[in-house]
Parts: sequence; C-alpha cells; structure tokens
Amino acid sequence: MRTYTTEIGGKQLSIEVGRLAEQAGGAVLVRMGDTTVFATATMSSKPREGIDFFPLSVDYEEKLYAAGRIPGSFFRREGKPTEGAVLVSRVCDRTLRPLFPKDMRNDVQVILTAFSHDQEHYIDMMGIIAASSALMISNIPWNGPVAGVRIGMIDGEFVVNPTMPQMEDSILDLRVSGTEDAINMVECGAVEVPEDTMIQALKLAHESIQPVIALQKQIQSEVGKAKDEYVSKKGDTALVSEVADKVRAEVRQILASQTERDARNEALDALRARLDEEYEARNAAIEDPLQWAAMKDVHEGLEEALKDEVRRRIVEDGVRPDGRDFTTIRPLSAEVGLIPRVHGSGLFKRGQTQVLTIATLGTPRDSQELDDLGAEDSKRYLHHYNFPPYSTGETRPMRSTSRREIGHGALAETALRSMIPPEDEFPYTIRLVSEVVSSNGSTSMGSVCGSTLALMDAGVPIKKPVAGIAMGLIKEGDNVAVLTDIQGMEDHLGDMDFKVAGTVDGITALQMDIKISGVSDEVLTRALAQAREARLQILDVIKSAIAEPRAELSDYAPRMTVIKIDPEKIGMVIGPGGKTVRSIQDSTGVKIDIQEDGTIFVAGADGPSAARAVERIQGMTEDAEIGRIYTGKVVRIEPYGAFVEFLPGKEGMVHISQLADYRVNSVEDEVSMGDEIMVMVTDVNDGKVRLSRQAVLEGWTAEEARAKDRPSGGRSGGRGNDRRGGGGRGDRRGGGGGGRDRS
Repeated sequence: MRTYTTEIGGKQLSIEVGRLAEQAGGAVLVRMGDTTVFATATMSSKPREGIDFFPLSVDYEEKLYAAGRIPGSFFRREGKPTEGAVLVSRVCDRTLRPLFPKDMRNDVQVILTAFSHDQEHYIDMMGIIAASSALMISNIPWNGPVAGVRIGMIDGEFVVNPTMPQMEDSILDLRVSGTEDAINMVECGAVEVPEDTMIQALKLAHESIQPVIALQKQIQSEVGKAKDEYVSKKGDTALVSEVADKVRAEVRQILASQTERDARNEALDALRARLDEEYEARNAAIEDPLQWAAMKDVHEGLEEALKDEVRRRIVEDGVRPDGRDFTTIRPLSAEVGLIPRVHGSGLFKRGQTQVLTIATLGTPRDSQELDDLGAEDSKRYLHHYNFPPYSTGETRPMRSTSRREIGHGALAETALRSMIPPEDEFPYTIRLVSEVVSSNGSTSMGSVCGSTLALMDAGVPIKKPVAGIAMGLIKEGDNVAVLTDIQGMEDHLGDMDFKVAGTVDGITALQMDIKISGVSDEVLTRALAQAREARLQILDVIKSAIAEPRAELSDYAPRMTVIKIDPEKIGMVIGPGGKTVRSIQDSTGVKIDIQEDGTIFVAGADGPSAARAVERIQGMTEDAEIGRIYTGKVVRIEPYGAFVEFLPGKEGMVHISQLADYRVNSVEDEVSMGDEIMVMVTDVNDGKVRLSRQAVLEGWTAEEARAKDRPSGGRSGGRGNDRRGGGGRGDRRGGGGGGRDRS
C-alpha cells in the first residue's frame, strides 16, 4: 500500500493505492478531510460484438452509512440511485469518455463509492480524481489523466475548492475538469456572473488541477500496470473508404440543395437504401460469405462522407446544414397560457424544437424530501424534463426516467434557481415539468426558456427572465468554427455542446460536453460572447409574449398566507394528537404546515378561507396586549363581573365597576350571555387578564383605567366616584369577586 498527497485549494488530497480491490483493473481510495471516495476501473477481456459504440459505464454508489445514517426505505437499504447520485455519475462520465480510444469495444466499468462524508468536502470532484487515478494505474487503455475542481466566488473573490458551508455564501458554483492541456467538462450554477468573470474562473480552475494531474502521472509511473492491447473494431476500412468516396459528391449535392431537415433526411435515406440494394446484390453474387461486404461498414462509409462534408462546408464555406451562418438563431416564438386550469404554462419554439412547460404551485408539504448525502433535507423548487419518443418521430418503449432526462432537468433547474423568490417572499413549492414535444437540438435550453414563460404566466415573481442557448464547435486542424444555436446534426457531428443560460445581466448556468480532448480558453471566450448576443435576442422574444410575471396567481392555485408564532406555542395550535389543527383545517378547508421555528403556512382554495384559519391561529397564540381594544363575547356572568372571551380560547374579567360609564347595580342589567362588547386590556398578571368596557366608552388609556379600577373597593360611579356604595353588600361582593380573580 502506498499513499500519495498533494494540495488543491489549500486542502490536502491523498490518493491511496494497493489496499482494496486487488482483483479490479485499478482501485484507489481518495481522501480529503474525512470524506473518502473509493474508485475502481475494470475492463472486459474481450470486445463486445455487434455494437458501434464504446460501452463505458460510470456509476456512483451513494451509501448513507457514509454519513452515519440508515436509509429510510422499507427495507432499510439503498435502492435505485438518487437524482444527486445520477448527476455525479454523469459529470464523471462526461469527463472520462472523450479520452478513450474511439474504436475500442471492450466493456469498461468505473464504480465510485462514497465510504465517508464529513459534510465539508464535495464528492463529485473528488470522484473525478478518484476515477481518473483508478484508470491511470489500471490495464485499461486511456489517454488521461484528468482532474476536477470546484470554484466559488465569495465577496468578489474566487475560492478554489470551497467547503460546503462556504458555498452557502457563494454566487458561483463552477465545476471544471480537464487534462494537462485543456478543459474538457464544465458544469456551473451562478447568480448572474458576467462573461469575463466566468472566463477568469475557468482559467483559474484549469491552473488549480495541474498539481493533481502531475501527481497521477507520478503514481502511474511508480505503481501503474502496463496497458492492455485492444482489438480495434474499425471494420473493413477499405470498404468504408470505398463507400465514402463513392457517395461524397452526392452527399455534397444533397447538403447544398436541401436545407430543410425533413427533405435532407429523406434524400439521405434514399441514398442509404440505394447503397443497401447495391451491396446486397454484390454479396449475392459472391459465394464465400467471408468476402461479403458488411452492411454496417457500408453505413459507416456513408456516415463518414456525411460527417466530412458537413464539417468541411462549415469551416471552409461558412455554411451550416440549414443554410445559416455561424451566429444566426433559428426562428423563435413564445406563447403563454396555452393549457386551461394549470397554474401556468409556456410554449417555446426554436426551429423544429418545441418545449411546453407547465408550472404547478403547491404548499410546503409538497416539497421533495431528500434522503442522500447532500446538505439539504428538502427542495421547494423542482424541474422535471421529459423526452418522449414522438419528439423525434420515433418509437421506443416508455420506461423510467433516463439519466439524460434527469441531467437535462437538473440543468434547467439550475439555470432558474437563483431567480426564484425566497420562501419568506413566496412560500410556495414550485414544480416545473418540461415536455419536449418536438426535438431538433437544444431541448434543455428550450426548457429553460419554457420555464421562464410558465413561471411568469403562473404569477411567480421571478427576479428576471432567463433564457438559454446551445453553442457548438467544429475544429478541423487550425480551422475553428463556433456555432450559435446548434441543431441535431451539428450536435451529432460536431465537437462540442456548450449550453449557456442567463439573464440580461449575467450567466446563471453552464454545461459543456465535448468529443475531443479539450478546448482552449480562446474558444470558450468566443462561445460565451456569441451566447450572450443570442441570449439577449431570445429574452426579447420572451418579453414580447409576457413582459413581467402576472400580478395575480391562477384561480386554481392555492392561496398561501404565512404567519409566525412563538415556537413554544406550536403545541397549542397542534392540540392533543393533532385535534386542534385538524379542526381548523376541517372547518376552513385549508392545509396547514407548521415548521419547528414557529413559521406556519396556511394554504386555502381562496383568500377568505385562509384568512379565517389565520384568524383562529393568531387568536390562539396571540398574547393579550395591554391598552389594546378587542371585541369579545360574554361567556360567563358572576355577581362581581362578566368574563369575556376576547381572543379564541382567551378570557378576561370585566369587573362590575368597569362595565359602563355609569353605576351598574347588577351585571345582568348590563350584559347577557353571548353579548358582544368592546373591551380594553388593562392588566395582565400571572396569566389573569383584567378588562374594562368603561375605558372604551370613556376613551381612557390603560393606565387611567387601572387607576380607576378598584377591585377590592366600591363600584365606580361613572364619571365621578360614588362613595355611598363603599360598605354595601354589593361592594363586598365586588371585593370578594376581585379577591377570587386574583387567586
């Protein structure tokens, strides 16, 4: 066993080799603080037959024992990966995949496991370092190493490798991974960070990972295994070249004449069918099956010609498949309020990409409870992305949410998170669902735009509208073309998919995937500049559909009221076994959510029902305020005075001497059971409340009322004192009543 150490952002990172998983191709244990991530990398001994892709799987296993917790599921064990775990897997996959040989078909599996988590250090970037280190010392062919780092920004200063508590104050959450020479993966959430600041952060990130990359090279040189030779699955390269040369001129003609996707695809399908017919006829004339042309190689030849011509036309002629130049956006449109009864809806269209987003508002109890290693226990803002097969005119089984759908939903969620009003200003749980109804590239950024429309249509007071655009890259030698608003073919045949979302004032989200080893700072700078120009155009279209959030919520959205009570009085609202709170909910038709800090959310179908519930809660928990006038109901009559319920569940006594602005001989002469009278609170002592009706009638202050209130003496004679009542039986009753009130 050997342990290697370096520093990243002033924190020690250790990589331990040789203790665990001896039979894996490569295995390391990475530690920072008390967070440890274990990574293994293993490759199958033989290539998989009949596939035209590299079969890599990267899985992050999130174990709750890492935080000293037992899963909350019925069986008390981890089930399918959480969304957070899926996102960690995707970040690692996107970093590692571009560096594998394109023609390798052996299965490669990278498994990451969090052994411990100290709630200080993030697992995702440690996972990239662990996975890269495991691959470096393994027998698996790979062109690494890579390393990842997080960059925060607190009080205007960049922070390298910030802790989780530090990130609570950061306006930037930038995750970057790359090789020694270039960046190859970016994932970012931000609060309107300017483009030039983002470029500085990207450069800092690339500089910060260099010590970790150097350490991995050292580890490989000292303990790494020899790399296995693999069987290339390029197929019959001569046949591929033959087909490519044969169809190149026709492909060029199709691309030049057909700028509409459907017509272009129809022409390419006809060419593919003609090739199939030609080579199947050739095979039929050959007796030896070993000499037959493999149809997958024929199709690969057509694909190679198509890729070469699309890329050549872009970098040499400056013409994209649909005839646009590098910076032109496809036709845009935006609509709101399409769907009845939902709380908000927006349709965003960009070329043949259409995204319909629905907004739903709920109560705090509708928030998502999180059972993972993250710092948050719940989420009140959710975005879900659905990509049905009909969106591309295809058929496929409808199964559970894919990793891609989870990733795209998370990106759109990140893009708008910093614009969502805080809970104390808008106490709703917000769920957005983006339905991709038609797809030709950039659907995740279409979801960002659709989400902005739906939120504003729902009346959610977002701080600013957000829009997104997908940028592409074609790199042929020294010729580089950065493309604005890439469509499906450019994404498939290009080198980069760089998604940028933001407001008029800055970036709120980034995501970059590449198919080459890395991209330069110059390319990133150009891409961000073009993205800003495009974003401003899209925001103008959004504002033309709806200029600002609606002033009123939908008639079908719940009406929410937030009140704050003393946490020690929560039990009064809940009641024994929840009896009191259920009674309020049943009688008013509202939903009540009570937080531990005394915050109470009251959600009703309309304003009046919520107001009635709030009034009852406030009455139960409100303290009597000396000098305040209340309207109360007489609930008990005694010879010495009347007891009045002036707040729900709270009573006080009006002494007979304080019932009127004249002499009262009998309480029953002045008030009856059930009467409503206005009273002033004049004194509160050990929970006993003294009330005065005379103070209201006379216009006295509480101090004046107390001075004239003689609970142990005679009755007040109104504006003057009637001393004749001093020794009468009624006076003794008054005194006795006052005595009992004080007991």
